[in-house]
Amino acid sequence: MSLPRIALIGCGNMGRSLAGGLIHAGWSADALQGVDPAPEQRDHLRLQTGVSATADGAAAVARADVVVLAVKPQGMKDTVRELAETLRKHRPLVISVAAGVRVESIEAWIGAPVPLVRAMPNTPALLGAGATGLYCNAGVSAAQRQQAERILGAVGMVEWVENEALLDVITALSGSGPAYFFLVMEGLIRAGVELGLSPAQAQALTVQTALGAARMAAAGTSDPSALRRQVTSPGGTSEQGVRVLEESGLAEILLQAVRAARQRAEEMARKFGEE
Repeated sequence: MSLPRIALIGCGNMGRSLAGGLIHAGWSADALQGVDPAPEQRDHLRLQTGVSATADGAAAVARADVVVLAVKPQGMKDTVRELAETLRKHRPLVISVAAGVRVESIEAWIGAPVPLVRAMPNTPALLGAGATGLYCNAGVSAAQRQQAERILGAVGMVEWVENEALLDVITALSGSGPAYFFLVMEGLIRAGVELGLSPAQAQALTVQTALGAARMAAAGTSDPSALRRQVTSPGGTSEQGVRVLEESGLAEILLQAVRAARQRAEEMARKFGEE
């Protein structure tokens, strides 16, 4: 499959991360074009990735096979409407990475059907370790699905869903998930310090433990439940710690957290999707 020409609308953290991931995945800088009204953001993209950028979004879209909308949700409506005429004329594959902005809203702002993919990446995509949910409308071909998967796969793993509402669940789970893990890490660091470790020791041990546990889970030889049982010897230290967490209702707390985040994603969709 030939590599498509891509216009990255928005040169902030996500736009730059995608550019870097795409170059690492085999795209040339010449096949990518950044778009941003802020000169400093255009400069950051060029210095970090070698990809040139412009303030002329319409010109970039006219030359592109794929247009990635990497702008903040509150700016999506104005951005799409500014590009709508060119999008209608050239009909590139459009990929939106804006949280909480529904396909129907983007289609309405464009004013005509276009092949459209919604992507929900998370912040580890900045390091090429992201987890991204993907959903597409009926206008996206099988080849374009592969293009979208390859583009977002340049910054991590991807999962397709066939129901757009499930992107709100992905937003709540993997989109917000790094914050949950960071909070757990904060708590473990604090516990280590209160029990006598230095802050530097507690942080180093916590971060490495989290990394090691994630690598064991990612290896796929056992699911997390089986891995937990493997390290929880009867009568041992892990058993005592896990018992406290279970008796405190950790599983229910996490369920409530994900439900609350999903509800907020739904509220954002209503807010940012207003005409």
